[in-house]
Amino acid sequence: MSDNKQVTTPSAANGSASATAPREQDQRAVLPAVDVFEDASGITLLADMPGVPKDQLELKVEGEALLIEGTMQQRMPEGLEALYAEVRVPRYRRSFTLSRELDTTRIEANLKDGVLTLRIPKQAHAQPRRIAVTAG
Repeated sequence: MSDNKQVTTPSAANGSASATAPREQDQRAVLPAVDVFEDASGITLLADMPGVPKDQLELKVEGEALLIEGTMQQRMPEGLEALYAEVRVPRYRRSFTLSRELDTTRIEANLKDGVLTLRIPKQAHAQPRRIAVTAG
């Protein structure tokens, strides 16, 4: 699995953003921190995505590419307005190229406490198997 670090920015032909709204794919995005662990049966990917609710999270597999996108929801106490916010880009985006040994049809995803956990099992033929030996 290789990481295709991508951050997209609005196109600016003459130094300023166009008058029309940028396409969704052209919006700026932050790369979430990701840890990847491999074991004999597959890989586990942990992505830090604080502030992203389940309904604002999108996972796509196209061919060998895995795309993770999420939009943060700023929670403010009722009646208050932020005077200063350090989060300037409320969107996460990260893509990976997956090995053909991985079974993308059986990906399991879980989002809890701002951490996205993806479990991607290996294809059956790529998993190690034990061979029984008989004495005779």
